[in-house]
Amino acid sequence: MELMVVIVIIGLLATVVVINVLPSRDRALIEKARADIALIEQALDMYRLDNLAYPPATDGLNALLTPPASLPDPARYRRGGYVRRLPDDPWGRPYQYANPGTRADIEVFSLGADGQPGGEGDNADIGNW
Repeated sequence: MELMVVIVIIGLLATVVVINVLPSRDRALIEKARADIALIEQALDMYRLDNLAYPPATDGLNALLTPPASLPDPARYRRGGYVRRLPDDPWGRPYQYANPGTRADIEVFSLGADGQPGGEGDNADIGNW
């Protein structure tokens, strides 16, 4: 009988912990995505200062790592690039880039937990808009 009481108490404690910890994890993933997007946006701004324009959408975010072939004056490109590596979003997918964007001049965004455009809650897109 005492063993059953201990098992029930442990089960209740585990339930309380799970209910309180899982939403915190989801919020942390969303905040990580926002921090990554801010970092990428800063690198894009530095690229623009050096090269007088944001990289075209065809070159994408890889233009922050290596000079793109479409660069009019490669001598202006910063030696070593603008980021050491491009992070993936917290759900393991690459960040998206649009130039021109529909909500901002340039857009850096993640498609959220579901990997589909739009959505609500954890599945909502997260971007620099």
